[in-house]
Amino acid sequence: MPKRSLVILLVLAVAVAGLFAGLAVFGDRAAPPVQTRAVQLFPQPRAVPAFSLQRGDGSALTADTLRGHWTLVFIGFTHCPDVCPTTLAQLSVAQKQWRALPEATRPRLLFVSVDPGRDTPQQVETYAHGFDPDTLAATADLKPLEAFAHSLSMVFMRSEPMPGAPANAYGVDHSAAIVVLDPQVRMAGTITPPFDPQAIATDMAALSHSYSEKDEP
Repeated sequence: MPKRSLVILLVLAVAVAGLFAGLAVFGDRAAPPVQTRAVQLFPQPRAVPAFSLQRGDGSALTADTLRGHWTLVFIGFTHCPDVCPTTLAQLSVAQKQWRALPEATRPRLLFVSVDPGRDTPQQVETYAHGFDPDTLAATADLKPLEAFAHSLSMVFMRSEPMPGAPANAYGVDHSAAIVVLDPQVRMAGTITPPFDPQAIATDMAALSHSYSEKDEP
């Protein structure tokens, strides 16, 4: 892994550790609704500022798009050589197991490209759907992307191309963790590598079931 990538992952680890520490001190200490293996739930979910990303069909993806579902958020880019395709392939295994759940409460996966210089919303959607057609996909201009990523304690940074390479042959170092949003679109936890698709599928199904039970009269 490039040195820059290691630095970014270290920054993310420190940020997430600080977030856990703050929640442990100031958050509600109530036990999580279910016991999880892959998902690291926070003692109390954290509000996420309003955001608006663009989907392949031209519509906006906002908090209202995700409301009512547990959602996994993963950032990356379509030219990613390893982390993105590997992670999306692993998550597609979990997604196949969710299809038996009711659509109204089924978990969702949102892939957000942080490479607006090369990835159009249509390209991002085509790329994500190549792994699973149910994946939500979006991108935005750089400033909204930075704000969205920062609100979820994620980071990304463009790395310059090798000497002599074309100007558009740059890379993008980005957080490899997955953020978990609850049905109120609050940051409820994270999943960190290495990923276990079976454990992720089981955890998300249990969380979705717990939420649907809570809403029953």
